Amino acid sequence: MTKFAHRLTTVLEIPRIVSLAWRTASSGAPGPILLDFPIDVLFTPVEVERVAWGNITAPPVSLPGPDADAIKGLAQLLKGAERPVIIVGTGARNVSIPMDNWINQTKQIQATEEIATLATSIGLPIFHSPKHSGGIPYDHPFSAGSATTLALLPATGNPQPDLLILIGARTGFLLGGRTGAIVPTSSCKLVQIDLDGSETGRSEHVDLAIVSDARLAISALNAELAHSTTAKFKVPESWIRTALGLRSWRAPHNESEPKIDTENGHLHPYHAVKKLFQALPTGSVICIDGGECGGWALQNLPEARARLSMVCTGYLGFLGNGWGYALGAALADRTQLVVNMQGDGSAGFHLAELDTYKKFNLRVLTVVVNNSVWGMSLAGQEMIYGHVTDARPGVALRPETRYDIIAQGFGMPGLLVDATEALPQSPLAEPRKSWATLGPKGEDRSVKCLEGVSMAVEEIVATGGPGLIDLRVSPKPYQDSTKAMVGATRDPNVIVVPYYDNLPRPYYKSGENGVNGN
Repeated sequence: MTKFAHRLTTVLEIPRIVSLAWRTASSGAPGPILLDFPIDVLFTPVEVERVAWGNITAPPVSLPGPDADAIKGLAQLLKGAERPVIIVGTGARNVSIPMDNWINQTKQIQATEEIATLATSIGLPIFHSPKHSGGIPYDHPFSAGSATTLALLPATGNPQPDLLILIGARTGFLLGGRTGAIVPTSSCKLVQIDLDGSETGRSEHVDLAIVSDARLAISALNAELAHSTTAKFKVPESWIRTALGLRSWRAPHNESEPKIDTENGHLHPYHAVKKLFQALPTGSVICIDGGECGGWALQNLPEARARLSMVCTGYLGFLGNGWGYALGAALADRTQLVVNMQGDGSAGFHLAELDTYKKFNLRVLTVVVNNSVWGMSLAGQEMIYGHVTDARPGVALRPETRYDIIAQGFGMPGLLVDATEALPQSPLAEPRKSWATLGPKGEDRSVKCLEGVSMAVEEIVATGGPGLIDLRVSPKPYQDSTKAMVGATRDPNVIVVPYYDNLPRPYYKSGENGVNGN
């Protein structure tokens, strides 16, 4: 879990170990460290002349740059490509690093500017890993949005990229695993630029691996392309239009579905999250948590016009991280609105952080997209076992749980948006008309309820502090990425492993004398 962990056994070693820990945390691929200071060590008298100062006052180490031949090779791959794209991740963001006096002075490492220069100069579409939008402005002319939309290319009759450049981004779960949906498994060259050499080729064959700081690598590539003696390379216009067109693609089946579920009366989750994002102030920071909630949020992310977006969930269903991510983002810049997107499952892990948001009056808008079930679990059970049994163990959550009232208990605005009007108003809030009764007379109920989402956002944003919206939605339909990840099949030769790679079913053949063979 950490890059470095150490327990101090003597007070004399504190400066040296702190220096080592800081350099370990901030060099290479950044990561957490843990230092344990036992109380007896902290209360030990200090003999100044014996203190081990170590490297605490030395300048920081220089960042690793790329191999010149590797940059030439990347330039040649670009010139030979017809459908190149970039995918940026957390390693391609702007960062501050310490200068000579590392306690008081820092300098900016502007990776995103170099990437934007590359994209603009040759017409190279920039996608971002769902994990982190990489700091590329949403309105940059070559910003193509989340890399998850690359999976739409085959479905819309378009070819996949023939060159994919990963800059500070991991392959694996968030980029479609080994399915080939996002990172093609054939007819595509894969280049990976990363500070950590062990990250390159972790789960995919890489045609060119460059171990380097992202800014230094792309700066060198820009110089190589600028000084090339051959004709200036430009990405074909037809490919630019195709790739950037994915940013404005909206799922026609979701767009055409009723905004209110005709069976249960709840808002359709796609339309509810879309309206929510449209109502947000431009330039907000979006922290995405939850399962089905996260899928709907990613699908509608372009509507948010966000300054930065992060998928906060981890592998193996690790939920609830978004509370901490939102806290950090809000403390990093108190002027911006941070949106903490939670499902009603993930919300339960660290709900008491609402108290922290209120204590420091942080501009965090928490939205609980509440369908009263563990959505991805229910989807998996329905798709895999729906034809076998009606049992759905362990998926139900309580619709009576009122996140809006919990927020009010912490002293912040808590608003309920519920198209069914089945739940009573909070006894802690002033009486108000329901969202469904507001708006022009005769206006469609679904329009009024969706407008209620916008009004709830505006009401909380206007306070300048934290608040929560309990946004009630239908558990159906299941989000498209959920259906793709479940991998449901009735093929008897396949073992379905929901949300991961399916496995071939093993068979054991009989030997000649009835003895089991391999």
